Amino acid sequence: MTAVQHISAQPTEYSFEPSAVALLVIDMQRDFLLPGGFGESLGNDVALLRTVIEPLAALIAAARAAGIPVIHTREGHLPDLSDCPPAKLSRGNPSQRIGDPGAFGRILVRGEYGHDIVDELAPLAGEVVIDKPGKGAFYATELSDVLAAKGISSLLVTGVTTEVCVHTTVREANDRGFECLVVSDCVGSYFPEFQRVGLEMIAAQGGIFGWVADSAAVIGALDAATASSHATASSHATASSHATAQ
Repeated sequence: MTAVQHISAQPTEYSFEPSAVALLVIDMQRDFLLPGGFGESLGNDVALLRTVIEPLAALIAAARAAGIPVIHTREGHLPDLSDCPPAKLSRGNPSQRIGDPGAFGRILVRGEYGHDIVDELAPLAGEVVIDKPGKGAFYATELSDVLAAKGISSLLVTGVTTEVCVHTTVREANDRGFECLVVSDCVGSYFPEFQRVGLEMIAAQGGIFGWVADSAAVIGALDAATASSHATASSHATASSHATAQ
């Protein structure tokens, strides 16, 4: 078994067992991140979210190298909008609501180009993609069952936006007993003040919802887990070779 890894974080050190951790990538979708998309149509500066792409791509690569599951989510709705409550459907710019035609197809509708994940962070074949109708990744989805099946108790949480879907998911996860670390430069908001306060709220009061650390610290721990796993595999192979020779 790979040794427990430790990450320098706020408010305290975060420890995880590599076999029981997953990387959760929340809603890195074209509708939210691309110029001309839904996010920008509401008057937001999508460049603030796009700063997340490069560090998150590096983090995903490190997680894959360490054999840690990468789970992606997409917020969106059925084409008939039957899973979109009126309270949600009526929000936003009156001319650009969920289901309306947008630059990348119908806004936040499953199967449309804008609903899918940006090319730089595209899931690999076999990686889990959770389609969610709400802000939180646990509401009306199979995420709990997926995590239970994989024996996951710790989550490295990334994605957008910090104060909405990321926060909602972390709060849901906390109530379900998961130990969450939010990766500070791999989450983003259209509002710098929301970004700052959102991260502070996670780690406040001794980590009321979880921990916060940057991607460099997390990647360092994942690289150490990869090295430890390779060393263990090499040791087992050497021992097996010696036993066969005898």
